[in-house]
Amino acid sequence: MSAAAADPVWRVGLIGYGAIGQSVARLLLAQPGHALGIVTRSVPEDGFGPGTEALGDLEALLDWRPDAVIEAASAEAFAAFAPACLEAGIDVIAVSVGALQDAALHERIKRLCDRTGSRLVVPSGAVGGIDHIAAAALHPETRVTYISRKPPAAWVAELATLGLSEAAQKGPVTLFEGDAREAAARYPKNLNAGLTIALAAGFDRTSVQVLADPAATGNTHEIRIEGPLGNSAMRFCNAPDPANPKTSAITAYSLVAATLRHFGTLQ
Repeated sequence: MSAAAADPVWRVGLIGYGAIGQSVARLLLAQPGHALGIVTRSVPEDGFGPGTEALGDLEALLDWRPDAVIEAASAEAFAAFAPACLEAGIDVIAVSVGALQDAALHERIKRLCDRTGSRLVVPSGAVGGIDHIAAAALHPETRVTYISRKPPAAWVAELATLGLSEAAQKGPVTLFEGDAREAAARYPKNLNAGLTIALAAGFDRTSVQVLADPAATGNTHEIRIEGPLGNSAMRFCNAPDPANPKTSAITAYSLVAATLRHFGTLQ
């Protein structure tokens, strides 16, 4: 009797090693069968630990030949790395989908995927129910409203710039109300969830509200769906990442879950 075949080792590139990237690395390496190649500007003196390899730049990442790449850095990193990976036929699982507010980049990504067969995977991130939104959006009269409600601590610089720091300690302050593309353009580090929803619902049918609310106990995301198929509402109150209050801690978990599904046999 022949020996059983060893489980495959999936090679996963990781772009970024900040708050989200570090959580992703820890969570993914706890799962058997994964090796990480990490691209970051700052490598710890003692390295990243077993099962990892430091990769200096995009060329090194592509030469490492990953089976998939996780982007956990920024909209700028997404724009710099994602197209090249997709062009090389490597699937990208991205957190900074706010970058797709750039219509030209969005169109370029679609063309690359069509040509190479690679895929851009958008995890649910800080929200859920994306399958429900996408299904409802097949009806042309469906409308979706996304409301982002975070404590003022997540908006310190923005509130100071607008002269609203004191007002935000007394009650909710509206920082933005409008369409998803403009919201992501204004707040590329905060409105990835809004872009995720807009990608599922359609940009022209998604409206966004951004609130700084002293009563918010966490990063709260509210989604309202209205249309001929029915009305529904979802609310997610996430604990902020201790290292970055603008980011929900569950975001890293969503990236890892999407990666495990990507390699899994059950979709």
